[in-house]
Amino acid sequence: MAEIFYKSMNRRNFLKTSLAALGTVAALNAGCATGLKRTQYQVSRWALLSDTHIPEDVNNNYRGFYPYQNLQKAVPGIISALPDGVAITGDLARLTGQPGDYANLKKLLEPIAEKRPVFMALGNHDNRDNFVKVFDNVPGEKQPVQGKHIVVANKPPARLIILDSLLYVNQVPGLLGKAQRQWLQNYLSECDDTPTILCFHHSLEDGDGDLLDLPRLLSLIKPIHKVKAIVYGHSHVYQFTQYEGIHLINLPAVGYNFNDTDPVGWVEAGLTAKGGDFKLHAIAGNTASDQSVTKLKWRT
Repeated sequence: MAEIFYKSMNRRNFLKTSLAALGTVAALNAGCATGLKRTQYQVSRWALLSDTHIPEDVNNNYRGFYPYQNLQKAVPGIISALPDGVAITGDLARLTGQPGDYANLKKLLEPIAEKRPVFMALGNHDNRDNFVKVFDNVPGEKQPVQGKHIVVANKPPARLIILDSLLYVNQVPGLLGKAQRQWLQNYLSECDDTPTILCFHHSLEDGDGDLLDLPRLLSLIKPIHKVKAIVYGHSHVYQFTQYEGIHLINLPAVGYNFNDTDPVGWVEAGLTAKGGDFKLHAIAGNTASDQSVTKLKWRT
């Protein structure tokens, strides 16, 4: 049959068949290009929260804010946004990380956790032992650093690393520590080039109540260009700054603000391989910037 087909094909038919084949190849290539384009513009969507300060007593309040009710108010908006994941950067509990605080937090987060994974860092108002007893089955890739709660969340095209800056319960300063920094350096040297965001609690200033080993951390990540941003809380302020092209994203508190000029709420983030969009959901405090969007471009 192949021989008969060959003999019966004249020049015109040969050209027609060849052009059709080229058209098929072109169509296949176009499909590949479209696939690459989709990958390039793939987005992972996150709800970013900090400083929930959930108390055992639901009526506990500070500066006129009720942290329990604030998170309760935020939950429907987070569910409606239906992010790929939720990250909370510490101070989950009100003051000293009591079991009842975490029981209430778990209850409030349950409607979200049924739909999407919730990743939590620990802050200076948390108690690591009590947290682990209540949240005994956390999502993500738990990392083996003794005395630290570290989780990696891979949601292409981005990766979040949840670090642990808790040093003393109900004392202000924070510290990653040598073992955690060494783990981070090893992990970053071995993992792929997925854009990576570090998430932990303590603020990035040089005060006695901030992250005490910040200079060592910045020195570590400065040459590792896959690290695009740090997301943190602690100060109860919403702001964006930079260090050597690394975006420093200070989340607002959910529980309460320290200053009337600051919003209380959470941030909806869309992360791509090139950058991110960050939308503020202000539920209390200064709501003037509610729904405002900040666009960031990752360093290369």
